Amino acid sequence: MTAVALVRRYPLVGLALVVAALGGVLEWLGQPVVTAWVLSIFSLAVAARQGWQMVRAMMRGHVGLDVLAVTAIVATVAVGEHWASLVIVIMLSGGEALEDFAAGRAERELSALLEHVPQVAHRYRADGSTEDIPVAQVAVGDRLLVRPSEIVPVDGSLVSVTGTFDESSLTGESLPVEKVDGDTVMSGSLNGFGAVDIVATALAADSQYQRIVELVKQAKGSKAPLVRLADRYAVPFTLVSYAIAGIAWWFGGDPQRFAEVLVVATPCPLLIGAPVAFMAGMSSAAKSGIVVKNAGTLERLARAKTVAFDKTGTLTHGTPRVVAVTPVGMEPDELLVLVGSAEQYSSHVLAGALRDAVAERELPLKEAVDAKQVATHGVQAVIDGRTVFVGKPKYVAEIATGVPELDLVAGEAAVYVSIDGRFAGSVTLRDEIRPDAPATLHALRTLKVEHVMMLTGDIAPVAAHVGAELGIDDVRPECLPEDKVTAVRDAQPRPVVMVGDGVNDAPVLAVSDVGIAMGAKGSTSAAESADIVILLDDISRVARAVSIGQRTVNIALQSIWWGIGFSVALMGVAAAGYLPAIAGAAMQELVDLISILGALRALRAGQARLDGIAGGR
Repeated sequence: MTAVALVRRYPLVGLALVVAALGGVLEWLGQPVVTAWVLSIFSLAVAARQGWQMVRAMMRGHVGLDVLAVTAIVATVAVGEHWASLVIVIMLSGGEALEDFAAGRAERELSALLEHVPQVAHRYRADGSTEDIPVAQVAVGDRLLVRPSEIVPVDGSLVSVTGTFDESSLTGESLPVEKVDGDTVMSGSLNGFGAVDIVATALAADSQYQRIVELVKQAKGSKAPLVRLADRYAVPFTLVSYAIAGIAWWFGGDPQRFAEVLVVATPCPLLIGAPVAFMAGMSSAAKSGIVVKNAGTLERLARAKTVAFDKTGTLTHGTPRVVAVTPVGMEPDELLVLVGSAEQYSSHVLAGALRDAVAERELPLKEAVDAKQVATHGVQAVIDGRTVFVGKPKYVAEIATGVPELDLVAGEAAVYVSIDGRFAGSVTLRDEIRPDAPATLHALRTLKVEHVMMLTGDIAPVAAHVGAELGIDDVRPECLPEDKVTAVRDAQPRPVVMVGDGVNDAPVLAVSDVGIAMGAKGSTSAAESADIVILLDDISRVARAVSIGQRTVNIALQSIWWGIGFSVALMGVAAAGYLPAIAGAAMQELVDLISILGALRALRAGQARLDGIAGGR
C-alpha cells in the first residue's frame, strides 16, 4: 500500500502526521506557544470525537476501554505534554491500520481461496471450436476446455487420457494429483502444463469450489466471542489504571504523574491481539484443508470434552473394499478378473468395489458375452466360453457343487463364484476402518478429550466390531437421525463435537456444540449444517482442528495478558517518575507491536503438535 493510499484509507492517521509536521516546523521557527495550541486543539478534537463514540457505545450497553485513551489525551494536554497527546492520537488512529495489516497477514490463506474464483469457461461448440462463456452459464453435460495453468471452472469428469492438477487451494495437499480418463476433477483446482477436456457434472453454484467460497465468506465475516474478551477486563483494568495514576499524583504531588501513568495505560494491545489471533488460527486451519465457518467455533472447539463420530464414511471408508480373494483351482488374480468382467454391467453396490479391485491390481478385464442380472441373486455371464456366476453364497450353493461355508466376521460380506456349475472360489469385502482413525482417536485423548462416542445406523454386531477395533467404549448402534440428536444433546461432558458426512448427519451436526463435516465426499446438507468443513478425505484433520482451536485460544489469551502485563509494568515505572509522557507513548507503540507479533503465532496453530498423524503440511 502506497503512502497516498494509506492516507486515503486512514485519513485521521494522515491528518495526525500533517499536524506533527506542522508542529515540528513551528518549533523550528521558535514558536513553542503556537505549537502547543495547534497540537492541543487537534488532540482535544480527536478526544471529543472518540469520547462521543464511547458515550454512544455505553448507551448501547457496551463498556469499552476507550475511556482511558480519552482521559490520557485530556490529561497530557492539561499538564502541557502536547507532543505526548499527539503521539496517543497517532497510536489510536494507527491502531486500526496496524490491526488491518496484521489481519491481512493472518487471513492470507482464506483470501487466497476467494481470489481464484473461476469467471470464464471455454465451452466446445458442435463444430469443435470453443467459445468463452461466463461460468454461471455452464450446463451439466457441457464439454469444456481447460488450458494449461487455468482454474477448473466447475466440477467435472476428465475426458482426456491423463491430467495433472494442483488441488492445494482446496485440500491443503501440496503435491500435484494425477488424474486419468473418467476421474472426477474439482472446480478450483489448477490445471498443469497440458490442456485437458472435462465434461461438466455440476453447475457452478453446485460445484465444490463455489461451496468452499461461500464457507470462506462466512468465515471472514464472523466474530468470535473471545475477540471481545478484552472488554471483560475493561472495568477492572480502567479502575486499576486510575488508581495507580491517582496514587502517583497523591504521593508525588505532581499532576504530571497522573498523565504519565495514563499514557502507558492506553490499552491498544488488548483490543488488537485477540482478533488477530483468531483470524490467524482460521487461516492456519484453511491451510490444512479445514474451513472454519465462524471464529467463535474455535473457542468452543478448544474446550471440547466429548467427540462423537458417525461410523460409515467417517471412521470407515464408507464403501466396501475387497479384503480377501479365495480361489479354488486357479490363481487369485484369475478369479478376480472373471469376477470383475462379469460385474462390468452390474449396478449392485458391491459391483463397483469388485471392479475397483481389478483396476487397483492393474489387471485387464475380459469381454463378457450374454451378461445378465439374476434378480436379487447375482450376475451371470459367458467369459472365454465358460458360464460364470457371481452372487450370493446361498444361491451359488443351489447351482454349484463343492460350496463351503465361509467364516465371516461382523461387517464382512462375500460373493461366491461358480464356473460351469462348479464352485470356483469367493471374494470377501468389508467397509474397512480408515488407517488413520486409531491415531486420530489417540490424538484426541492427548488433547484432553475425555469421552469418545460412535453413533451409527448400522446393526449392533457391526458397530460393536468397529468400536472394539478402535477402542471406543460408548457405541450406539441402529440410530435414526433423531436418536443421534438426542444422544448428542444428552452427552456429557460438554462441549460436544460431532463428526459426520451423510445427509442423515445434518440434523445432529446442526445441534452439536461444534459440527464437523467430512466435506471431500460428504453431502452438501451435512457441510451446510456443520460449523467446520474438512476438505480432505482425512479423518485425522479432526484432531488437527481441535489442536488449532486450543492453540489459537491460548495465543489470544496470552496476547491479552501480555498487553495487561506490559501496561501495568510501564504504569509502575511511570508512577515512580522514571517514564516521561512522550517516552511512555513511544513505549506503548512497542507494546502494540509485541502483542500483534505474539498473536500472529497462531498462523502455525496446531501444526507442530500433530504433524505426526495429520499427514500434512
